[in-house]
Amino acid sequence: MGDLLAAQAGDIFRIGLLVMLLLTTLRNRPITGMLLPLAAGALFVAVIIPMTGTSPRPEPVMQQVLAGLLVNAAYIALGLGAWSLWTARR
Repeated sequence: MGDLLAAQAGDIFRIGLLVMLLLTTLRNRPITGMLLPLAAGALFVAVIIPMTGTSPRPEPVMQQVLAGLLVNAAYIALGLGAWSLWTARR
């Protein structure tokens, strides 16, 4: 499981999708809020990458999706923390 988490944490495509998700959510938060768009986006990224990946992993798809959700949650938490520090600095 650790190998799977490390592989997904280093996936540059996942990182790019999550950065864009976070920026879009922050920009649209007065209209859409924060929780539902972030949760839906994190789930989408966790599912879409194993389903369309070109390098098949030996783990079952459901295990890849659950590991992806953990990695996505960690990256979103880091992004929100960085954003909070940036806005508090101003």
